Amino acid sequence: MYYVCTKCGKKAEVTDAAPACGCGGLWELKWDVPPFDLEGIDRDTWSIFRYRKWLPLLDDGWKDVTLGEGMTPVIRFSDHLLLKMDYFMPTLSFKDRGAAVLAAHCRSLGIRSVVQDSSGNAGNSVAAYCARTGIRCRIFVPAGTSPAKIQMIRAHGAEVVIVSGSRDHCADVCRQEVRDRGAYYCSHVYNPFFYEGTKTYIYEVYEALHRIPQILFVPLGNGTLFIGVMKALEELLGSGAISEMPQVVAVQSEHCDPIYQAAARGLDHIEPAEVTPTLAEGIAIGKPMRAGEILSYVYRWHIRIITAPEERILPAREHLARKGIYCEHTTAASLAAYETYCGQYGTPEEALIPMCGAGLKSDH
Repeated sequence: MYYVCTKCGKKAEVTDAAPACGCGGLWELKWDVPPFDLEGIDRDTWSIFRYRKWLPLLDDGWKDVTLGEGMTPVIRFSDHLLLKMDYFMPTLSFKDRGAAVLAAHCRSLGIRSVVQDSSGNAGNSVAAYCARTGIRCRIFVPAGTSPAKIQMIRAHGAEVVIVSGSRDHCADVCRQEVRDRGAYYCSHVYNPFFYEGTKTYIYEVYEALHRIPQILFVPLGNGTLFIGVMKALEELLGSGAISEMPQVVAVQSEHCDPIYQAAARGLDHIEPAEVTPTLAEGIAIGKPMRAGEILSYVYRWHIRIITAPEERILPAREHLARKGIYCEHTTAASLAAYETYCGQYGTPEEALIPMCGAGLKSDH
C-alpha cells in the first residue's frame, strides 16, 4: 500500500503526513484490493467496517473509531426511482463514511491534531470522529455556512474558523495554515483514504439489492462521493459481481458547473468557475482539486452530467418532504436534476439517488 502522485508519479509511504506531493500533485492510493464478493462481508459488524476486507486499514483501530456509520436503507420513492437514505448517519450526512476511515487512518498514524476545510457536512463528520478518537481539530468554513452545521461542529469540541468569501477561498486559507503550521490536513478532498470510505455506498447498495440499479445519480462538487462510487463500481466490475457498468449521471449546480463545462468541450482540465449564489451549496465548488481524476472517469465510462435548475430545487425539496423525506437543499438538487434528465432522455426504468444530508442542517 502506497501513495502515487497524480501529477509526477512519485511514490510515498501512507505514513507520510504530507498533504500532497512536493510538485503540487495530489496523492492517489495504490493497494491490492481483493475481488469483491458477498461472502467476504462480516455480517456481525453493523457499520461500514463490515466491508473491511476491501478497506485500507493499517490495524484494528477502527473498532475504537466507528459510530455505527453506514448500513443505510434503499427505499422505493416511486415506480422508477429508488432513494438511498444516506442521511441516516451519526452526523446526518454521507460524509461519515469517509470520515470514519480517515479517522481510523489518523489514529493508526498517531496523529493528535488536524485541520480541515468544509462547507459544513465534512467538517461536522471530521469533528465528530476526531472527538471519538481524542484528536484535536480546527474546521474552516465559509461565511454563510448553515448555523446548524457550525453549531454541530462546535458541539463536538472542534474550533470553528469562519472565513469570508467563497468555499474555494476558505479552502485556500485552510491550506495556507497547513503550510505555515505544518498541521495534518484531514481533508475529504486531498486525502485518498476518505474516498475509500465513501465507496462503501456502492457496497451497501449491492449487498441490499444483489445488483446495481440501471442509472445512478451522484452529486458532484469536489467529487467526494463521485470518486468513491466510481472506485467501487470498478471493483465490482473487475471482480465479476456486475457484468456491466451502470449509467452514472453526475449532478452539478447550474450556478457552478466547471466539470460540466470542461466535459462539454472535451477538456482534460477545468476552467475555474465563478460561484454565484445557489441553494446547492454542497456542490458549489468552482475549483475542484481532483478535476483531472473526475474527468478521466467521465470520459472512461461515458458519464452524463446534468445541471440542476436552481428554480426547481425548492419544489423538489418540498416534493420529497411531502412524502416524509426531509433533506438538504443540495440533496434536493439531485432530484431536480433527475427530473431534468427524465425530460431530456425519458424516464429510466430504475434510477437511484442518494439522500446525502438531513434537512435540518440547511434550514437557514
